Amino acid sequence: MIISRRKLIVGAAAGAGALILPGCDAAVRSPSWNTFLAGGERLSYSAQRALQFGQPLAREFSERDLSPVFRANGTTNPDTPEYNDMVANGFANWRLTIDGLVDRPQSYSLADLRAMPSRTQITRHDCVEGWSAIGRWTGAQLAPLLMAAGLKPNARFALFHCADDLDKTPDGLGKYYETSDLIDCFHPQTILAYGLNNKPLDVAHGAPVRMRIERALGYKQPKYVMRIEMIERFDHLGKGKGGYWEDRGYEWYGGI
Repeated sequence: MIISRRKLIVGAAAGAGALILPGCDAAVRSPSWNTFLAGGERLSYSAQRALQFGQPLAREFSERDLSPVFRANGTTNPDTPEYNDMVANGFANWRLTIDGLVDRPQSYSLADLRAMPSRTQITRHDCVEGWSAIGRWTGAQLAPLLMAAGLKPNARFALFHCADDLDKTPDGLGKYYETSDLIDCFHPQTILAYGLNNKPLDVAHGAPVRMRIERALGYKQPKYVMRIEMIERFDHLGKGKGGYWEDRGYEWYGGI
């Protein structure tokens, strides 16, 4: 999505004007306010895509910048029989499936991913809760895997299916999932990370692999990835917002 300079200025002015309106408490509870916020998200998304043409990299740091402790939050162990079985045998029976709107569905073991050309990057993880940490991530770039699968023309988003179930709901709405557009999927820093700080990724941080999408907030970087399904739209998933936390009020575009 490309936005003109005129639209960007007009949208910014409208947003600034809204901040000084009286009765904000009532506005927050109104459908029109939620519509306004959705418009702000679209503006943010469009502006970022326009201003970051050419896929610039997120800032990378040096070894001396590494955080002494990289906090693990959200699910720290899916603790399902299936997942515990994978942990017990060192994820030897884990396989990543790439399917959906592709010409050649793919399946990879953890050993397959480790044998591929890897990328290592020291980046900052920014959580919507207000904390951040800098870690050294190693993994396989997502773009070559998607190219190997051959995307169909109508493939627009990657749907990441994960092993963790935060709410343990019978209807499955507690299962963690996330979606990203193709621009983020093909960014050179978007990797399936299997290593953190020169060690194999541990369970608390998302073993066997988690996504690192470095220009996005933490909740856009799912852990315990089991399957990547290429899709055209996501309004039929969960509550139709594009992700576990989005279904609970977070914005879909969590770019930074």
